[in-house]
Amino acid sequence: MPKIVNHDERREEVVAAARRVILRAGIEAATTRAIAKEAGYSNGVLTHYFADKDEILLSALRSSHRRITERLAEKLTGLTGLAALREVLLDNLPLDEERERETGLEIGFWARSLTSPELLRVQREEADDLHLLVRSLLQNAADAGEITGEGLDDTAERLLALVDGLSLHRLLHPDRAARIEQIMLAELDRLRLS
Repeated sequence: MPKIVNHDERREEVVAAARRVILRAGIEAATTRAIAKEAGYSNGVLTHYFADKDEILLSALRSSHRRITERLAEKLTGLTGLAALREVLLDNLPLDEERERETGLEIGFWARSLTSPELLRVQREEADDLHLLVRSLLQNAADAGEITGEGLDDTAERLLALVDGLSLHRLLHPDRAARIEQIMLAELDRLRLS
């Protein structure tokens, strides 16, 4: 009798294996051979579930983003305005081991996205979603009288650029973790109306 295979479960196993390889050794090390070995399958098995390596990598990126979104949703329960914005921005900084790994994965995808139109499209969509969230929280804070309502688009862009820059600095200089949190909190304090 042939073995019954749960295709969704098998795909998730491969995606989890790809994520582990990327987190451990970087995106360039995530070859189909390395992913298959990590998942405990032959290289040929991957072709039954994914069209190519980029589809596996794309699935790993989406899986990481889904985990971040779920964590953020829990943190934002009951928060609005600047309090919610603070949680979003700090959660996007690599201030602990889990977020450091996520940031490393994300930055690895930045370079790969420049040569993969599909990865670039997904990266842009995800970045747009984050920008929309930050922008709406800024509007919420302005409506509540916590900050001025002027230049919110530029403010959102500046805050997200600061997240990206501070994240990269944190990965390059692990001893600066406390400073990057202080810098972000100081930037948020500058937004407050006196």
